[in-house]
Amino acid sequence: MLRVAQEKKIIHVTITDPREFAEDGIVDDYQFGGGGGMVMKAEPIYHAIKQVQTRQSHLISLTPKGEPLTQDMVKQLLNKKQLIVLCGRYKGIDDRIHSLFDFQEISIGDYVLSGGEIGALVLIDAITRLLPGTLGNIDSAESDSFQCPLLAPPHYTRPEVYRKQTVPHVLRSGNHKMVAHWRRKSSLRETLVRRPDIMGRETFSKNDLAILLEVLDGKNS
Repeated sequence: MLRVAQEKKIIHVTITDPREFAEDGIVDDYQFGGGGGMVMKAEPIYHAIKQVQTRQSHLISLTPKGEPLTQDMVKQLLNKKQLIVLCGRYKGIDDRIHSLFDFQEISIGDYVLSGGEIGALVLIDAITRLLPGTLGNIDSAESDSFQCPLLAPPHYTRPEVYRKQTVPHVLRSGNHKMVAHWRRKSSLRETLVRRPDIMGRETFSKNDLAILLEVLDGKNS
């Protein structure tokens, strides 16, 4: 998908290597105060950013201290003309770099990676798939989990029966109103059971509240 988006000139991705801005090619050093692990130096990163920064640049630092990445955040980043994503390595980055630039600090999760490049790819993919022309059917992106605050309902395709497991009858009924009701109810149920922590992000209609009561009563239809 990212390849297609670049071929269509929907996005343009470049890599700027801080090593090109270090006189000796070394971008890390021992940390003051001792301790294990090397730290990326501020100087080569500063000059690397200055090389590509424009007035339209929006700077992002991928860091555990950042705000967790959400779909709402992804949608807000769609409006930015240029993103510069700072990818850390080793023990981290000399913290003075965050005082020299105005970064939006983002975390992609509470786990550790060897480098920020993988996190940058996650961010690029999440943004690119929402740009017009990237996906063959934009409705597919609009109905994904987290595009609205809730989890998506279960999905099925042919055959209708596989290893004695049958596709729900309502999805084969051709009744679009019943299908929409089933999907909304399934979405509410999935979110309530699996991710109750995100329920507060959604604004519920009276119909939603009635469906939630059905879910809490254990009605599966």
